Amino acid sequence: MTEILTSLIAFIVALGLLVAVHEYGHFWVARRLGVRVLRFCLGFGKPIWSRVAGKDPVEYALAAIPLGGYVKLLDEREGPVAEHERHRSFNAQTPTRRIAILAAGPAFNFLFAIAAYWLMFVTGVTALKPVIGAVEPDSYAARASVVAEDEVIRVDGVDTPTLMDAQLGILSGIVDNGQVTLDVRGPDGETRQAVIEIDGDRRRFTEPGELFPVLGLTRWHPTVEPEIGDVTPDGSAAASGLRAGDLVLTADGEPVVTWAAWVNFVRARPDSTVVLEIERDGVRQTMDLAIGSLLTETGLIGRIGAGVNLPDNPYGPVLTEQRYGFVAAAGEAVERTWSMSVLTLKMIYRMITGDVSAKNISGPINIANAAGMTASAGLAAFLSFLAIVSISLGILNLLPVPLLDGGQIAYQLAEMVKGSPVSEKAQLVGQQVGIVLLLLLMSVAFYNDIVRLTS
Repeated sequence: MTEILTSLIAFIVALGLLVAVHEYGHFWVARRLGVRVLRFCLGFGKPIWSRVAGKDPVEYALAAIPLGGYVKLLDEREGPVAEHERHRSFNAQTPTRRIAILAAGPAFNFLFAIAAYWLMFVTGVTALKPVIGAVEPDSYAARASVVAEDEVIRVDGVDTPTLMDAQLGILSGIVDNGQVTLDVRGPDGETRQAVIEIDGDRRRFTEPGELFPVLGLTRWHPTVEPEIGDVTPDGSAAASGLRAGDLVLTADGEPVVTWAAWVNFVRARPDSTVVLEIERDGVRQTMDLAIGSLLTETGLIGRIGAGVNLPDNPYGPVLTEQRYGFVAAAGEAVERTWSMSVLTLKMIYRMITGDVSAKNISGPINIANAAGMTASAGLAAFLSFLAIVSISLGILNLLPVPLLDGGQIAYQLAEMVKGSPVSEKAQLVGQQVGIVLLLLLMSVAFYNDIVRLTS
């Protein structure tokens, strides 16, 4: 329940902030160009709060459905306008000025992303280095001669100081042409190149969370000994006499080398009794362990009610910190915003051509879940999440779809070419097409959310 509440609050805060930034872009540029703003509203539907303020009165409102917002401008097409204010109506502006107002919303989303990344880099963000864990035999990675503990230092000539940088670079290369050139540093310190070539359908590589598994890679994990940490008082481990600090050596005569191996052993033996050899206070001894059970979505698994005794900072060898001065952070922020924008556009284009999985389209449920997780992970993670969603919001609104800013900009460009406004009939047809496209997009997004929840 706490996780759901955290996700809901983080979602409302994130979406409200990003929508406010977007709409403020329209508001700010319209006011600077002398266009009358009638209403600034966050949310859709019936207003639950409103207030009129300012020398040039504007109604500020909050509506019941927190999934968007709008800025209402004075416009003769939406109602009568007093003669002395006609020059302040949106429709009376030149196409160039109208485009400036329409484009300001997405532009402010990109500026917000830069600001979020800048703050993240100034305060510092701890990230994982792109060090490879296990490599599946005869996988794409293995055929490219990638081996365990290789560190990816460049992808297609671009430096990759973090795991995310490497993943995004590899994904971009696969989306582009199915070939990626990696510069890797091996465990021996030697640098070499590895070329990954993808044949056939590329969509499976672009499904959420599937890039490394399909390539045959795992990210590096520390090797943790099977030493017992906290023991739940009412668990079967405590009932059998297992204590914190016990080191599991063998189970039913099988050597147990890592905590992961121990977990797999226990999970595979629900409601059974096994013989352990453990080391306690430097002395070896044997004992019987009764393994309990837990019913999960995937079936019955073994459970004993004991956690691992983790060493201090187990991920220390693969951690890196990205921290820059005020000026350098600005350059990094602009670069990150640009690269994420380019990748997003590639993904959208390749989704249309069928080369990228439509499962990447996320709806409000998945976004809320991501908002909650990143908010719980700390400021840097939440800022990164806000930046990515802000970029996506900016690009989405620039698509040439009627009802979106990009579609309205297309109308203005058409007017500049033909010398007269697009006919009302054409705009009405465009709106109907836009509604259908947005409903289709929303349907796919909600379907993906439901599949993720039930899978």
